[in-house]
Amino acid sequence: MQPPLPGETTEILPGLLWVRMPLPFPPGHVNAWLLRDGEGWLLVDAGGAVPGACELWDSIFATVLDGRPITRVLITHFHYDHVGLAGWMCERWNAPLLMSRSEYLLTRLLLAEDPGALMAGQIRQGAEAGAPQSYLDHLTTRAPLFRAEVVPVPKAYQVLAAGQMLRIGGHDWQVRIGRGHAPEMVCLYCAALQVLIGADQILPRISPYIGLVSWEPEADPLADFLASNATFRDLPADTLVLPSHGEPFSELHARLDWLDAHHAERLRTLAAALTEPMTAYEAAKVLFPRDMPDSQTGFVIGEGLAHLHRLIGSGLVERLDGADGVSRYRRRD
Repeated sequence: MQPPLPGETTEILPGLLWVRMPLPFPPGHVNAWLLRDGEGWLLVDAGGAVPGACELWDSIFATVLDGRPITRVLITHFHYDHVGLAGWMCERWNAPLLMSRSEYLLTRLLLAEDPGALMAGQIRQGAEAGAPQSYLDHLTTRAPLFRAEVVPVPKAYQVLAAGQMLRIGGHDWQVRIGRGHAPEMVCLYCAALQVLIGADQILPRISPYIGLVSWEPEADPLADFLASNATFRDLPADTLVLPSHGEPFSELHARLDWLDAHHAERLRTLAAALTEPMTAYEAAKVLFPRDMPDSQTGFVIGEGLAHLHRLIGSGLVERLDGADGVSRYRRRD
């Protein structure tokens, strides 16, 4: 199936359109979905507040909506490439915002947070991980986190919860929750169409980013991710999955098997390397050995910490807090 060009759409099924918006970082795009919704359209995800995005949306509104309005805006999770233009979209169409409670409140919290405090948390996490000084210096000079890429969201919203049914375009869509990549990410499944809007939970070619965030330093996001993936196994194996990045695919169970095996292999590799104490940065480089620019080091550290915390939770690894403020990790005998 041919991906749509920016400002255009591809029809997946009658009344279900695929939108692709550009991003200024890999993978270079984010998918959104338009579903016929009675006299209008329900939009799933709004893309980031990046240059040119509003103009691309205006082109879509003018050419493919058949003169019908956006009646509801559903955002799968708080990451800026999904929620960034939600506020603009809701205001433009006077449409309600639909999100899970955790994702909405985290969006509001991060928009209200002092950007300096957010950056201080990133710097603290990097320092405790033993990151290179060049990365810590990079953080002090980069643009503010989150607020620059996200338009303020409405002060009220409609809460979505696991198991809830939404009637969209004559079909029932069940809310499914994915965790790990985000705390309470909304996915939608329609049994009649055998279609899953999978957000960033199940991607076709890569594992979604599973990283430890600075404001939850003791979390185990990889455990959350693997456990929530298992909840999708009751769906048919050939369910059509509409991911937030990449192309639609129909091998749901095979993809879940790959994700389980991939992270199991990553955990084995990391555990085998921890014969002597390593910093989180050193451990992360076992998983991601190629050189990365400072702009990507935070993702490397976050994912490395997520795998270390899963090994700690499994009882295979222990953390040693050093007098120098740097934590180190080693395999238990």
